[in-house]
Amino acid sequence: MRYPQGGGLTAERQMFRERIRMDAAEMFAAGQGNDAVAKRLRVSVRSVQRWRRAWEEAGRQGLRSMGSAARPGLSEALFTVLEQELAKGPVAHGWPDQTWTLARIKTLIGRRFHKSFTLSGIAKMLRRHGFSHQVPARRALERDEEKVAGWVKETWPQVEAPRRRWGPGSASKMRPDSR
Repeated sequence: MRYPQGGGLTAERQMFRERIRMDAAEMFAAGQGNDAVAKRLRVSVRSVQRWRRAWEEAGRQGLRSMGSAARPGLSEALFTVLEQELAKGPVAHGWPDQTWTLARIKTLIGRRFHKSFTLSGIAKMLRRHGFSHQVPARRALERDEEKVAGWVKETWPQVEAPRRRWGPGSASKMRPDSR
């Protein structure tokens, strides 16, 4: 059963499927055809054909489970190193500003670990480890915080139309026959 987080099969389910492939290997050795093996094991003929090719090339070893297909790209130890590198900031790695982008993180991973990931793969890996995307607030360099705070307190209440309160005389309380 697949998990919504993209985790793949559980270890028990992987072992169960490997047992089925090993049963198929015994049937191949006994000379049974693909249709008979598929029917007996309740799997598709296409799967049996794939298994037979793997069995003919590498024997029973070719049918062994290779582990999870969704293995993380970086081990926990390497991810810890990546976190330390990210904490240094982009400027320490040669970028002109303090903004981490997925493209920059991809470049950093390539330089530091000699591995390549897609941008979506990097985003998923970061999300799995508790990172979230953040968009920096764009502010004018000339912005005066004191003037902004004064405007919000003094000018904005005069500009904004007063809201109508609920109560007697409110349009929401009127009966249809009183119009």
